[in-house]
Amino acid sequence: MFLDLDHFKHVNDSLGHRVGDALLVEIARRLRAVVRDRDTVARIGGDEFVLLLPGANAQGAARVAGKLQEASRQAYQIDRHELTIAPSMGIALYPRDGHDIDSLTQAADAAMYHAKQAGRNTYRFFTPQMQAQSLRALQLENALRRALERNQLYLHYQPQITLSTGRVRSVEALLRWEHPELGSVSPAEFIPVAEDSGQILQIGEWVLRSAMQQLQVWRNAGLCDLKVAVNLSAIQFHQQQLPEIINRILLDSDLPADSLELELTEGVAIHDPRQATATMDRLREHGVRLAMDDFGTGYSSLSQLKRFQIYKLKIDQSFIQDLDHDSNDRAIVSAIIRMAQALGMQTTAEG
Repeated sequence: MFLDLDHFKHVNDSLGHRVGDALLVEIARRLRAVVRDRDTVARIGGDEFVLLLPGANAQGAARVAGKLQEASRQAYQIDRHELTIAPSMGIALYPRDGHDIDSLTQAADAAMYHAKQAGRNTYRFFTPQMQAQSLRALQLENALRRALERNQLYLHYQPQITLSTGRVRSVEALLRWEHPELGSVSPAEFIPVAEDSGQILQIGEWVLRSAMQQLQVWRNAGLCDLKVAVNLSAIQFHQQQLPEIINRILLDSDLPADSLELELTEGVAIHDPRQATATMDRLREHGVRLAMDDFGTGYSSLSQLKRFQIYKLKIDQSFIQDLDHDSNDRAIVSAIIRMAQALGMQTTAEG
């Protein structure tokens, strides 16, 4: 069984390696408590563990994976920080998936990658098709390293319209990748690769700079009130230097801070709400506005909305697309809008 800790890098980036190392020790203890005495738990590097379960069949391996999922639901208390971290797990069986440790580890690693794609905090058994898909991910990772310098990445801008006036009040910058051989690569495919390979920080800063430069062009052309929204990945959000990077980009663009809106997904704060609140406060001190993207699909609670002082909720399109035919969707959207109004927030419906 190959186990990778979801978003562990956030802990190191935001709280430091000492807290990260202490967390790894506690995770190892919890893993050891779940398996049998004759099983082996080994950390092979970074946030990756391998579990050897001699004699276990598919049912037994699935049972262990389920216990690990259950164990991960309890938060870790590290240096006054309450941390929630979960594993993505890949399972390979001997001799079906390999006859030696190298082939079994490779197969379990491929299955783990699919567990991450499936939503994390889950497990997958290896299938032969996964090997080809792992090669595709490696191909994308290598190509992505050259995409920026070769001008293959670009931004599309989606307008956000005020219903009462019909005017475009802001645009959302959407990252796209056109490769000369691979063609148009979907963000749903390459963004996870960028996150897993550590390239998301460089790419994310490029997106911010490019969006602000384009906004400057539009404002100089007479669109004086236009604003731009940029999505932040969870890894970017947990970067300690994020507020300073944002402030530097704003100074370089010579635009007011409230011309930039940062969109966060609901899950960015689940691992360490206190640290997330501190980061949001620092961003607001610079004058940047924060919006919660895809609202209604993640982990948000009313207490989080109060704590984070979000200025806008973006209602996920899954509630919007069937609005004409689904009374439940209409009720949910209506409730979100009323709640946002009561909290002094704006709302945007994603189409």
